[in-house]
Amino acid sequence: MPKKRQKIAFLFPGQGAQYPGMGKDFYESFPAAKEIFEEADEFLSMHFSKLIFEGPEQELTLTKNSQMAIYITSSAMLRTLESQFPHIVPTVCAGLSLGEYTALFASGRVSFTEGLALVQARGQYMNDACEKAQGTMRVVLGMDDVTVAELLPKNVWVANVNCPGQVVIAGLTAAMPEAEEILKAKGAKRVLPLDVSGAFHTPLMQTAQERLKPQLLSTDLKDSKIDFVMNVPGDYVNDHGQIRNYLIEQVVSPTRWKSGIEAMMQKGIEIYFEIGPGKSLTGMNRKIGAPGVSINIEKVTDLDNALLRELYAVVEG
Repeated sequence: MPKKRQKIAFLFPGQGAQYPGMGKDFYESFPAAKEIFEEADEFLSMHFSKLIFEGPEQELTLTKNSQMAIYITSSAMLRTLESQFPHIVPTVCAGLSLGEYTALFASGRVSFTEGLALVQARGQYMNDACEKAQGTMRVVLGMDDVTVAELLPKNVWVANVNCPGQVVIAGLTAAMPEAEEILKAKGAKRVLPLDVSGAFHTPLMQTAQERLKPQLLSTDLKDSKIDFVMNVPGDYVNDHGQIRNYLIEQVVSPTRWKSGIEAMMQKGIEIYFEIGPGKSLTGMNRKIGAPGVSINIEKVTDLDNALLRELYAVVEG
């Protein structure tokens, strides 16, 4: 009797996961990855991969650079996984914030360069918005999102609901010390800075939203048999119009990652691949209580993961 096909999710990280040198081992080891980096350099008419591999970190962290860098690197790792394990096909794709664009590419709704064009515009527009309003982000540990929202002072908002006990806030840099003081006084275990240069998913990004909207509305999305889970509703979305609208809304709205993973759990997803720099999504899965297996693909050595080999043997069989 043939074994049933397992339900697989491909997950992609967002801004803040970047670091100099990410993806370089894939570039040096696999033609599929090298092709992605070279395609990006050609599309951008610059040796952008040099910044990804060598830094400097301060320049890589700029919003206009980090978003493209993470999208390119995650896409290269994705293409490598597909080339080495072609029978492992996702049931659903999702990404945290910026990662939604990699998920669009992974699910076949846009080409790599179509996605890169959107990410390039998004990164530049958000970078410009950051320069107009000096903002920052913090992760609040040990407190739920409803309580956090009730306690926040003016000009600080809930930006990400990641997992139980982990809520990201964002707002004007000048307002953040007051927010930290209030949250710690009311029981937050820790309030830690994030390695980003603005207050994303807040009204401070409204100018970026307005500039990105026409490009998203004119983007031709292709049909896909792979499901898509989005941040704004925290649920499955497959209608093209709704996908565009939620991508537009996402620029100024909180991302509901926890709800998205819970929606996948209800659909019986058994294997979660986090593909891209960092391991934050895998850690969130543990805190959310996602059943099954979470596998992180960040280094070439991760392709030798015993669970990955075992899964491939099952799928291939």
